[in-house]
Amino acid sequence: MGRFLLNRAGQAVVVALGAISLVFIVVRVVPGDPATLILGPDASAAQLASVRADFGLDRPLWQQYLTHMGEVLRGDFGESWRLGGGAMAAVLDRFPATLTLATLALLITLGAGFPLGMACARRPGRVLDLLVSTGSLVGQAIPSFWLGIVLILIFARELHWLPSTAGGGPEAVILPAVTLALPFVGWLARLVRNGALEEIAKDYVRTARAKGTGEGAVMYAHVARNIAVPVVTVLGLLMGNFIANAVIVEVVFSWPGLGSLMVDAITYRDYAVVEAAIVTITLSYIALNLLVDALYTVLDPRQRTGTAGRARRRGRKDITTPESA
Repeated sequence: MGRFLLNRAGQAVVVALGAISLVFIVVRVVPGDPATLILGPDASAAQLASVRADFGLDRPLWQQYLTHMGEVLRGDFGESWRLGGGAMAAVLDRFPATLTLATLALLITLGAGFPLGMACARRPGRVLDLLVSTGSLVGQAIPSFWLGIVLILIFARELHWLPSTAGGGPEAVILPAVTLALPFVGWLARLVRNGALEEIAKDYVRTARAKGTGEGAVMYAHVARNIAVPVVTVLGLLMGNFIANAVIVEVVFSWPGLGSLMVDAITYRDYAVVEAAIVTITLSYIALNLLVDALYTVLDPRQRTGTAGRARRRGRKDITTPESA
């Protein structure tokens, strides 16, 4: 188990360094001059050159890259010229709000999707099963920003049940969390349903029923336990998805997380903040995958002997997270 996790950690380091390099290149090839944004269009050429020199933007790209990677390996992502402080400090100040939003969205998805999937598996082809199947397709097709606006119009403007923006109390997180979660509830329900139906067809379920075990006990004590591995997989993927895709939802609801910070940083070409934010999201996704791999060793003992790799990869191949519009 230790060797397996160490191997996964080594792969994570390579992915993280690749992500940092890619972000460095992308943010610098995007059109726009940070010096002009800092000083304004009326600045003289000498003033612009001075600002570029201060931020190292006058050096060749390869020199900027080597300097940047050395600083990153020391944990220094540079200073934000717009905020006047450390870029990573600004990101970490906003990250808890994004993490709170993503966690609540995950709980909503699991709390609604899992029991719906189990109910559909007990009565496949019935009305509930058809409704969940249709809702899954519709939910994946709806853009998150449009869904957020609709929820604001209904629950904030018309019914006045919930606030539409941050600052309205603890309940302000409900609408953005529901906006993130709703498109994935039906999708998770379909995943649970399909996995449960596959388990129901196996001999151990027929044996349990023949012994007089109640249907509820069969479904939740036996079937649910045996579909835990793919569910853990999808929860890890969804959490990373929610953290990454919270950007659009946060802008719609004015939620004080990484979303608005990244939008402003991209608008003003604040390279340091953009890089720190994207790297934080990437590292969060990697950490979640490492956590999922660690949980595999508990849920599936075959991982400890290396025999479950094919099963896990097969499960992941069947669990492709839909793109959030």
